[in-house]
Amino acid sequence: MSTRIDRISEEVMKALAEAMRSVKDPRVQEAMVSVVHCDVTNDLRYAKCYISVLGSEQQTRDVMKGLKSAAGWLRREVGHKVQLRYAPELVFELDQSITHGAHISEVLHELKNEGKLGEEDAE
Repeated sequence: MSTRIDRISEEVMKALAEAMRSVKDPRVQEAMVSVVHCDVTNDLRYAKCYISVLGSEQQTRDVMKGLKSAAGWLRREVGHKVQLRYAPELVFELDQSITHGAHISEVLHELKNEGKLGEEDAE
């Protein structure tokens, strides 16, 4: 990708994260939601935004529904903050990497406590 697209993707991500704090939908407010990454297409019309949700499976589904519901408002807010001719259409994807990393840490911690993992293996 070009440097310009990368820079715009970063700006969209920052603007979206800031706008998400103002969403009034209780489905989005109740869980801890963060924007992990955004990929903007070369024509700047679409932005695929990877979202991480810390909470239960039900909360995750509710947050994704809430974000889909608020997508138009979020697009407008991002458009005001990022100076582009057209505000990109936001497409939300769930990113499980943080949840997966927490699970792996938990498994390693359990193995260490059981004595199945040595000190040199843990590092």
